[in-house]
Amino acid sequence: MTSPADPPPKGSGGGERKRLKLLAVTACPTGIAHTYMAAEKLAQAAESRGIEMKVETQGSIGAENVLDDNDVSTADGIIVAADKDVDLSRFAGKRVLTVGVAEGIHHPERLIERVLAAPVHTAAGSTTTPAAGGKERSVGYKALMNGVSYMIPFVVVGGLLIAISLSLGGHTDPSGGLVIPKDSFWMDINNIGVIGFTLMVPVLSGYIAYAIGDRPALVPGMIGGWIANTGSLYDSKAGAGFIGAIVTGFLAGYLVLWIKKVKVPKFVRPIMPIIVIPIVATTALGLFFIYVIGKPISWVFEHLTSWLSGMTGTSAILLGAVLGLMIAFDMGGPVNKTAFLFGAGLIATGNQTVMGMCAAAIPVMPLGQGLATLIRKRLYTEQERETGLASLFMGCFGISEGAIPFAAARPAQVIPANMLGGAMAGAIAGVAGVEDAVPHGGPIVAVLGAVSGVPMFFVAVVIGSVFTALTTVTLVDLGERRRRGEALAGAGTAGPEPALVGAGVGGPGAGAVGEGPGAAGAVAAQRVVHESERESEAVDNAGAAPVEVLSGYLTEQTVKVELVAAGKESAIREMAELLARTGKVADVDELVATALRRESQGTTGLGEEIAIPHAKTDAVTAPVVAFARSAEGVEWGSLDGTKAGLVFMIAVPEAAAGDEHLRILALLSRKLMGAGFRERLLAAGDESAVLGVLSEIQ
Repeated sequence: MTSPADPPPKGSGGGERKRLKLLAVTACPTGIAHTYMAAEKLAQAAESRGIEMKVETQGSIGAENVLDDNDVSTADGIIVAADKDVDLSRFAGKRVLTVGVAEGIHHPERLIERVLAAPVHTAAGSTTTPAAGGKERSVGYKALMNGVSYMIPFVVVGGLLIAISLSLGGHTDPSGGLVIPKDSFWMDINNIGVIGFTLMVPVLSGYIAYAIGDRPALVPGMIGGWIANTGSLYDSKAGAGFIGAIVTGFLAGYLVLWIKKVKVPKFVRPIMPIIVIPIVATTALGLFFIYVIGKPISWVFEHLTSWLSGMTGTSAILLGAVLGLMIAFDMGGPVNKTAFLFGAGLIATGNQTVMGMCAAAIPVMPLGQGLATLIRKRLYTEQERETGLASLFMGCFGISEGAIPFAAARPAQVIPANMLGGAMAGAIAGVAGVEDAVPHGGPIVAVLGAVSGVPMFFVAVVIGSVFTALTTVTLVDLGERRRRGEALAGAGTAGPEPALVGAGVGGPGAGAVGEGPGAAGAVAAQRVVHESERESEAVDNAGAAPVEVLSGYLTEQTVKVELVAAGKESAIREMAELLARTGKVADVDELVATALRRESQGTTGLGEEIAIPHAKTDAVTAPVVAFARSAEGVEWGSLDGTKAGLVFMIAVPEAAAGDEHLRILALLSRKLMGAGFRERLLAAGDESAVLGVLSEIQ
């Protein structure tokens, strides 16, 4: 993505002036569109300034336009616009500016100006001076999210296998909770799930460490996480769980960074990353956790148990609330295990009410977090929404660890919400006298007949879960609003910015979000000025030979100048009927249903008055793409608040859903970032003219 030769930038020295060369990397954890939108915006901004730029994209398709050693050696600076971990070691000795991917979309010009004064990245993995301004995610945030993203598959696979084995092969047993017969098929399934759960804590720790200290930190992080989760190593009945893993992950990562700075003889350097650093860091971290951190954990476990024993004669509401708080705090850690084992131990004495309180609190966290992803979808990534569905399923089977990915990613918002919901469920179960005859929790024990006072048990679970969900979305939403407010405040001090359609940011001249029907005022004015010129171009295109757009997937048959529908659902149906004109849609209703299911996972409104609904379904026999315009705009739930005036719909059969689906999305995302391209689409007079404009997509 190198811009054509342009005049050299102003202000360079006399004689033959060297053209400025910049590189960029764009990436986001879950998406396709944002990666390519940022890449296109940066390339456009560089081209407008006569600057040569090459952009590497790390999207769902994989890395494209990869920067090689020659590119890096000749670059004057590198912009990394990413919300996920990007390997910066290849940029040692170069000025590197790291920001969030949204900055690449909304403020590319500003980034180009800032990169020339950015700190120089060193071989040790740090910069010579701290970067100023911008909305770069902190190293800690990126490291935490890196660990969570690798942990999620282990949570989902392990949790679902355990839940399936319990539901199909388990039965209640007062001496052992839900028991699966030994040497049975379902015990084998359960054991596989337990392995997944056992690995999730070391994986979380290891990949947090990896994001901070690179490959040499992976082994210390994983072994440290295993130690944290194995309480027997430091005389505790319970391990430190995911909270311990977060601690060991950060300790391992920064310990490795510190060791890397130690100057060693040249002959030792080749073995430092593969032998010396992992061994030293692993040994130091392991011993530190066992002898320093582990002892307080064991002490907490013992004293909490004694404290709870002294509360058994107090108010049932108070005891239930305390047990609920403890169950919800660390989900498998020492505090959670203390409450659980305390309740389980009292079953044998004939006191089943304490376990009843615990049983009501146990499913609240996964059910509440799963429910939160359904209540406020826009606050969560697609991966988080999928994890939310698995969390709901795990919650039904009393597997509280289903909420761990959410607590690890947003501890300040999720853990307090979990604790409040857990306390509420425990208190309601306590005052209602709910009893549980087996050491297990969740709706499954009530369904299998181990709970007395079933109606109030479910009342406690439902109230606690709903309260957790509502509190979570409130706290997360407040955090996002605060972050967006800071971003807007930063934008206000940066001087004039080019007007963006519906962007809601920028300097003087930017149209207000949603102002007027369709496009923002500034762009509408530009459209009037250029209307005759654009229509002339469209006529020329219409008179030419038939054009092929997006490999022939988009034709004049699938273009509509004016969308009739006023709502999202009716617009998707109208687009599906447009696709049906090709004869490649076998079932319009199923196509619509699939597209709407995709919308339920998160809006396909990209902002800037663009929406790209898409569906992977065998309701179509071949890939097809449609385009339509809406003068009034359709409310699509876009994050920037704009209505969709330019709507593309992509449908591909399951067999072709992989790279082809992503390739089309990537091409559209790139091209639609051009304000001029959007103006030409809006100004084209008929279907043929629209198709002529769309033929620019390469």
